Amino acid sequence: MALYSEKVMDHFQNPRNVGKMDDASGIGVVGNAKCGDIMKMYIKVENGIIVDAKFNTFGCGSAIATSSMATEMIKGKSVEEALTLSNKAVVEALDGLPVHKIHCSVLAEEAVRAAVKDYYDKNGIAYDKEQFCDHDCAHCHEHDHE
Repeated sequence: MALYSEKVMDHFQNPRNVGKMDDASGIGVVGNAKCGDIMKMYIKVENGIIVDAKFNTFGCGSAIATSSMATEMIKGKSVEEALTLSNKAVVEALDGLPVHKIHCSVLAEEAVRAAVKDYYDKNGIAYDKEQFCDHDCAHCHEHDHE
């Protein structure tokens, strides 16, 4: 069995939605010093719908693939729906990841949530602070895949 699925390889070699978004409604930056992956997620929101999403990721192939897939999964969704994106959904959409790379999908989930939080903050939209992590969330989840 190959270490990476065809979908992972496709999103790594041909990532979707790469780049900076100058008119972003929300920007989320997450990283994990332990593994060295840094993700920056941009979302453009119109009437409560994410009409565009872009990312810049410094990291391994799995980090790039999960960022790419996450942007594809949230485009066209409401902001509230984007908050329900789970790392497990990203992994499933990519037809799996090696166990030691699951943390990349956690970072992708966190990057989306951080971009939504930034959108809420910029627009004075009230939210439940419990929905959002205010520290290195990947550290909280590092045992989820062990």
